[in-house]
Amino acid sequence: MTVAIPEPRPLDLIGLGECMVELRADGPLREAPTLTRACGGDVLNALVSAARHGSRSGFITRVGNDPFGPGLLAAWQAENLDLTHAPLVEGENGVYFISLLENGEREFTYRRAGSAASQLSPSDIDPAYIASARMLLLSGITQAISASAQAATLRAAQVAQEHSTLVAFDPNYRPKLWAERGGVGAAQQAFREVLPFVNILLPSYPADSVLLGDTVSSAEEALAAFNRQAPLVALKSGADGAWLSSTASLIPAVKVTHVLDTTGAGDAWNGAFLHALLTGKTPTQAAQLAHQTAAYSIGHRGGIPPRPQITTQSQEVLT
Repeated sequence: MTVAIPEPRPLDLIGLGECMVELRADGPLREAPTLTRACGGDVLNALVSAARHGSRSGFITRVGNDPFGPGLLAAWQAENLDLTHAPLVEGENGVYFISLLENGEREFTYRRAGSAASQLSPSDIDPAYIASARMLLLSGITQAISASAQAATLRAAQVAQEHSTLVAFDPNYRPKLWAERGGVGAAQQAFREVLPFVNILLPSYPADSVLLGDTVSSAEEALAAFNRQAPLVALKSGADGAWLSSTASLIPAVKVTHVLDTTGAGDAWNGAFLHALLTGKTPTQAAQLAHQTAAYSIGHRGGIPPRPQITTQSQEVLT
């Protein structure tokens, strides 16, 4: 089963979530003499990916008015994101540090408790804004950062359904985040509460399979289990590729010979995949574009790679 894409609206894709200041090292954090500043967040990374491919994208968040705030907004404006629902508010922005390890793997250190974005609540959900978009992207990380943000996620999903706006959801299970909110049981409850409103599910295997509550021993089993929860499932499986419920098959990933940094690769994948669906491409075509986008991402540092080559890749795949 697949999903029917709504007719054009003022915006194609909007997302609800947090963005943090990114400070990254060129090696292990303990040895770094300097740090490079950027920004990132799972929903934001996906929105940037979609926008670079041509989707009209918007971000729902709260931005702290600390010294980083204006720079964050300027960076997002440079990516052509609609920021009418990303106000500058009293508070601080979260910060995360990336320690780069071997083979592009990384270690994160977070300072996000009490951040402006974690104060997201149902009052930040504007029904008219949700109705202005064809698709809404939600995330399990947004659910995890606070009880109020979890409530905002559910409210956004409900409003989207009321206005025939498609809901895409990446469970993005993070054990450390949920440990402070009740552990895996709380994560599973949050996952279940939003599922009735989800049209497109974007989990990862094996990380998100714990949310199913059942033991699955393969990506194929996980795909079938997730597909019982949503009409269309794209199960990301790292270097193997992605399993699609529409064909019950694996779409192999693009082979990459040099992996520099895997930060944000799955988010870039999500943005490209959703963009392609919104342009009328099949899930298989969308996955192929997403694979190329993720392959480009892991060849660069940080959650958001440099801009120019993304557009070129999009044109090559979509034409």
